[in-house]
Amino acid sequence: MYNVLILNNIADVGLERLPKENYKVGEDVSDPDAILLRSFKMHDMEIPTSLKAVGRAGAGVNNIPVDKLTKLGVPVFNAPGANANAVKELVVAGLLLAARNICPAWDYTRALEGEDAAISKQVEAGKKKFAGIELPGRTLGVVGLGAIGRSVANIALTMGMKVVGFDPKLTVEGAWQLSADVERAENLEALLAKVDFVSFHVPFSEATRDMLNEKTVGAMKDGATILNFARDGIIDDKAVVAALDAGKLRTYVTDFPNGLLLGHPRVIGLPHLGASTAEAEENCAVMVAEQVRDFLENGNIQNSVNFPAVRMPRGSEHRLVVANANVPNMLGQISTAMAEAGLNIHDMINQSRGDMAYTVVDTDSPVPAEVLKKIAHIDGVAMARCL
Repeated sequence: MYNVLILNNIADVGLERLPKENYKVGEDVSDPDAILLRSFKMHDMEIPTSLKAVGRAGAGVNNIPVDKLTKLGVPVFNAPGANANAVKELVVAGLLLAARNICPAWDYTRALEGEDAAISKQVEAGKKKFAGIELPGRTLGVVGLGAIGRSVANIALTMGMKVVGFDPKLTVEGAWQLSADVERAENLEALLAKVDFVSFHVPFSEATRDMLNEKTVGAMKDGATILNFARDGIIDDKAVVAALDAGKLRTYVTDFPNGLLLGHPRVIGLPHLGASTAEAEENCAVMVAEQVRDFLENGNIQNSVNFPAVRMPRGSEHRLVVANANVPNMLGQISTAMAEAGLNIHDMINQSRGDMAYTVVDTDSPVPAEVLKKIAHIDGVAMARCL
């Protein structure tokens, strides 16, 4: 029986992927083998010694102490792409809201009073006051070409926009999913100088903190619009407000409003709606539940932010998984311990990611407890368990 602690509401369709006969799931579960969460901040939480996996029903993991869990041999799973359509649709909505001045026009209309004839006259007067622009032919910059950024770039092309993308970490697989009509920028400044709109789709980290700041805002075309449906902290709001006030920028659309932004006539602030659809929440819950289950039961790893991707079909009933520092002779020490115990290896796979390595071994017979203990105590081994 596996114990799974829930720290936020997780869609039932996802929890149903954890069969009740093998999983105890709840908000008050003790000694959890796994934790599932969305936005709960784990940084100040005491990590249970029983913990084997953490699953984030979403993409960003800045609310999770990833480095600490890595040292403990605990993979952190997320759900990249599961909410891509939801965010993509909101970006499209943001483009239209900004281009057509819909929010100030709506506020204007809602405040109208008087008889129908007077209202009609004021409605007609509002047409000129809130005249907007059209998107076809305009250039959209997309910063970050992960699952969401690619979706945004591709749909913008179908809307008749030109698209420039920037992502120094774009993978070959990601490039295949990106339209060939997307122009690649060499750096952020080169992208900003070309675009009428720019949408950010990067995780928050020290490397991305305030990546749009006074200097980079200065590189932008006059009258450009900024959209941030990614993360709070990647935009220097003070620099953006100063540029809005100076007439340098046209509009700022953000999912992360604050006291500085609220009430500003050129800011459209939304309450973090990016992935807030029933479909996205269900997709994320299903994906992360299935990944955590596959890891607990089979040791396979997919969509982990701190462990390498490893998937090996079961070739035996007996499986050993080991997480260890990525240093020389670790695999040799593990193999030697098994050989000395007379264990025959049926199949094996080893992958590394940065400072972490992960090994899956199928054996023809059970791994004795004393051998597992010996492997677990090898210097540099963070986790070892039999499945």
